[in-house]
Amino acid sequence: MDQSFRKVRVSFNSPVILGFTILCFVSLALNYITHGMTNNMLFSVYRSSLLSPLTYIRFFGHIAGHAGWEHFIGNIMLILVVGPLLEEKYGSLNILFVILSTALFTGIVNYVFFPRMQLLGASGVVFALILLSSFTSITDGEIPLTFILVAVIYVGEQVYQGIFVQDNVSNLTHIIGAFVGSVLGYVMNKNKMNRY
Repeated sequence: MDQSFRKVRVSFNSPVILGFTILCFVSLALNYITHGMTNNMLFSVYRSSLLSPLTYIRFFGHIAGHAGWEHFIGNIMLILVVGPLLEEKYGSLNILFVILSTALFTGIVNYVFFPRMQLLGASGVVFALILLSSFTSITDGEIPLTFILVAVIYVGEQVYQGIFVQDNVSNLTHIIGAFVGSVLGYVMNKNKMNRY
């Protein structure tokens, strides 16, 4: 048999990123099916009683919720482009830690400082992964120029938009995500976190 006709199989190459993508898709589908009830109950964070267990679920669950297909596709496209390469470099557990850390920090900040604002979406994760990716070639005693450019362009744009543009985008979430990605990128590249 000709070697060019060997069987090609699809591999589940990035379990955390693919699993997160599936979770976001399922939460979006549930949101449509329940007419927004699941987003309000599980997949968005807002000021609610600290006695409710759902409040703590929402601190993490809000990154899986999306307002619609356009919101979902915009975030997931970037996560699918950048995420698998980072998961291969840093390991699945470290990428899961980055995602969950971003969720927790952005969730708590929104809960404390913006009690009337409902936050949902994976854009904080997107920014964390983008800044994390700029650390992939860091060496001891050097700051990559790519990191500086990415930080100035991406974070600078969010600061500008937060001050001068009134829209439904949580620019602070993007900035916090970028901060989490930067700090964890530095820590992981200094071999202070093992690759798992």
